[in-house]
Amino acid sequence: MNSALINGRVFDGQVLHDGMAVVLEDGRVSALLPDNDIPDTVDVSWDLEGRILAPGLIDIQVNGGGGIMFNETPTVETIRRIGAAHRRFGTTGFLPTLISTDIDTMRQAIEAVGQAIAMGVPGVLGIHLEGPYLNAKKRGIHNADRFRPIDEAAISLLTSLASGCTLVTIAPELTSPAIISRLTAAGVLVFGGHSAASYQQTREGLQAGLRGFTHLFNAMSPFESREPGMVGAALEDRNSWFGIIADGQHVHPATFAVAIAAKRKGYAVLVTDAMASVGSDVRKFTFDGDKIEAVDGSCRKQTGELAGSDLDMISAVRNAARFAGIEALEALRMASSYPAAALGLESHLGFIRPGYTASFIELDDELNLYRSWIDGEVNE
Repeated sequence: MNSALINGRVFDGQVLHDGMAVVLEDGRVSALLPDNDIPDTVDVSWDLEGRILAPGLIDIQVNGGGGIMFNETPTVETIRRIGAAHRRFGTTGFLPTLISTDIDTMRQAIEAVGQAIAMGVPGVLGIHLEGPYLNAKKRGIHNADRFRPIDEAAISLLTSLASGCTLVTIAPELTSPAIISRLTAAGVLVFGGHSAASYQQTREGLQAGLRGFTHLFNAMSPFESREPGMVGAALEDRNSWFGIIADGQHVHPATFAVAIAAKRKGYAVLVTDAMASVGSDVRKFTFDGDKIEAVDGSCRKQTGELAGSDLDMISAVRNAARFAGIEALEALRMASSYPAAALGLESHLGFIRPGYTASFIELDDELNLYRSWIDGEVNE
């Protein structure tokens, strides 16, 4: 028997509907109907009691969670644990993110993601390889000893995931437009980041197929009056996405607001850049030899340098609305339909529509979470 969610306000990704029921079948949305029009053959399984049903949140940059880092143990169980930790905060789709590492670990991580997708681990959509094809001048937390050029072996590895999305962050100035075009033609989503690229070099990357930018402002050439840099190119370009960390630490709230106002609507995406601390009691941990502490809403090395974030997605949504002065529904789009489009998954994720995957969240007007569904399976 089909099941239904009733007595809620359904935000379908575009419009908020009152009195609309969502009918599920085999993990997908089969219909949106007025509450009074539900057929007798449909089991009314969930009463939303007037709360909002919205598309599930999608995070394209998740380094860790639940007390563990993907880099440290790149296995199916690690992916499952990280996904479960972030699901508590509304994330129903995510890319486990591998910070620059050696080739063997990259291969293990890609294989683990492929296995996780095949096994139906909730929420995993692919992998984000953040490096190691980066610029040492903008290394951030990455160990520059891991960095290497993109060669034929790298292209083979980056195109090896059989299902799901592969997103790779590169410094475009350290490779060629031809290589970016090859990766793009093979289905790899190429983002710029950890880069000292000039505006012109970034534009050349965009023309070659660069699809977006990893954590705007952080670890990239800045926007200046006579040299717009990578930041300027990212804000100007109408057809590329950028991820941005709305924690008030990586990007000042005023800077965040300016970026959102400058970018074409639909192309600014909230990300967490989350570390092991999210969804756990772990406040101190070690990553690649560095001692890191989650304190005052951020993760930092002992030197005080930022080292990923302690941010979750629903907090990012609340912060985005507050920082940029935008409606809550627009902030939700920045965490659902917009990242779905950035990943090329907008035909079945990021909206509540017939035929779409039944992945959504239930929340109140203050954006407090109650329940989530992934592929039609509820997590109370």
